[in-house]
Amino acid sequence: MQNKTVDKTIELSAWTVTILLLIKFVPKRRIREAIIPFFFKQCITWIFGLMVVEKRLISYPIRLFFNRATKSSFTFEYFVYPSLCVLFNLYYPKKSNNVQKLLYYFFHTAIITCFEIYAVKFTKLIKYDKWSWYWSFASIWVTYYLSHIFYQWYFKNGVSNKKMVTSAEPSS
Repeated sequence: MQNKTVDKTIELSAWTVTILLLIKFVPKRRIREAIIPFFFKQCITWIFGLMVVEKRLISYPIRLFFNRATKSSFTFEYFVYPSLCVLFNLYYPKKSNNVQKLLYYFFHTAIITCFEIYAVKFTKLIKYDKWSWYWSFASIWVTYYLSHIFYQWYFKNGVSNKKMVTSAEPSS
């Protein structure tokens, strides 16, 4: 019983920390810009997460939300990963060299993977059935890459939020 309480506390903490990260690191002027990678990552991780769970590669024995509606983790697939993807894209070092960009991908992917490994070892929030950490690492890396390609494509003209707001106002 106590472990279940600890696991639920960890999941609630993930929500709290993620919300605080978004409040702290997403400036008000870039909220519109943040929504794009958030929704894009939600789409791909939600679909991929459902496939992985339905194929019984991963299971989530303890979940706070939508226990009867889905076997996937709403918290991680639908909120935490997409939120971290927002931070990844907003702070992507586009003017850096390729080695620094590669390290940026590695750092972001490794942080999530390490937290996942911890959750697998010490909690019942996630269980690897026919899965391993390196599949998580690869899939997170690929979804970050896809989200960044989409993000670049969506904002390819370099339109800033300021330009979007002023161009939407009626002219006098």
